[in-house]
Amino acid sequence: MNARRSTTLFVLGASSGLPLFLTSKTLQAWMTNAGTDIRSIGLFSLASLPYSLKFLWAPLLDRYRLPFGGRRRGWILASQILLALAVAAMACTDPRTALAPLAAAAVLVAFLSATQDIAFEAWRVDVLPPESRGSGASIAVLGYRAALLLTGAGALVWSQRIGWRTTYLLLALLQVLLGVATLLAPEPEGTARAPSSLRDAVVQPFAAFVRSRGFGAAAIALGFVATFKWGVYLVSSASTPFLLAQGYSNAEVGTVLGGAGLVATLAGTAAGGFAMTRLSVRAALWAFGGLQGICGLLFWALALQGRNPSLMAAAVVSENFFVGMGSAALVAWMLGECDPRFSATQFALLSSLMAFSRDVLTAPWGWLSKALGWPGFFLVSLAACLPGLLLLALAGGRRPDSATSGG
Repeated sequence: MNARRSTTLFVLGASSGLPLFLTSKTLQAWMTNAGTDIRSIGLFSLASLPYSLKFLWAPLLDRYRLPFGGRRRGWILASQILLALAVAAMACTDPRTALAPLAAAAVLVAFLSATQDIAFEAWRVDVLPPESRGSGASIAVLGYRAALLLTGAGALVWSQRIGWRTTYLLLALLQVLLGVATLLAPEPEGTARAPSSLRDAVVQPFAAFVRSRGFGAAAIALGFVATFKWGVYLVSSASTPFLLAQGYSNAEVGTVLGGAGLVATLAGTAAGGFAMTRLSVRAALWAFGGLQGICGLLFWALALQGRNPSLMAAAVVSENFFVGMGSAALVAWMLGECDPRFSATQFALLSSLMAFSRDVLTAPWGWLSKALGWPGFFLVSLAACLPGLLLLALAGGRRPDSATSGG
């Protein structure tokens, strides 16, 4: 893969990741500093719902192209410009006096961010040849995770020095600057013809997904995406409350989770990309899927042992390291499963299932931890790694005859 394409993947990956925390963790910190009621902060988690529903409007991006930038890059650029304006609108609100406008701006940011994801993911499907999907996915995830480090730990530090409003305005400006990569991005070669009607754009992606595999294999593929990271998502969802319950201070947890944890994710993503230059995507899924269980084992040991800063750091670092590796391999697999005619819609469907696993399948973690205790809960998280591996053993792939035929 040449340097231009690698740089573009990294920067567009960062552009994709930049808005995520601005409507979730970072926004929660801003609202907490402003003294917002905890019930209102909890309701703001609904602002992220567009990420789980983006497959609903993805057909529009497959069917229609904007009058600039090409079939995919036009939508990416438009999303980036509108995102910058929406983030700036968030900066101009006050959580103490204008919750409704802040909520509206946050939902708009999430919607535009999900739209950017649809177009970027489709561009990756179109531009990356099969032999480059593993390394390409890793580079994009690396950029994505770097943006999370910037808008998470970085934004928290800046807010203490320059205030939340200025922090959000600077990040809005950065979103515009990242759009330069879209202007310089290569146009996919030999892109398949777009659907001829909106009905085809809505119906054909799902019909083609099932037809190219058969109903049973399609259901297995969807189930695999939804469950592959279920176990590690359970651990991630519960890690902060668990560590606080173990007696660690906010500063200790924040330093490890926000610093070493995110750095470990970047390292894991880079390691995953390097490994996939020597492994097939399927072999990488087996290797990384098995390694994900290590973090559950370390948290289980920590729950049995009690306060142990060294073991705590090892558990958090391993969790984030293997999350990065697993994400790189899963995204590479998903890229290979998409038909270029409907890449926006099909990848949006698959990535929506990832969000479903992260946001919905993990929802009972509080009830489970209370009913089973922390050691029992982390054993359940280990068991939750098994369905994804079982479905990986059963999952086939898209038949070659459906790859790029007209339609």
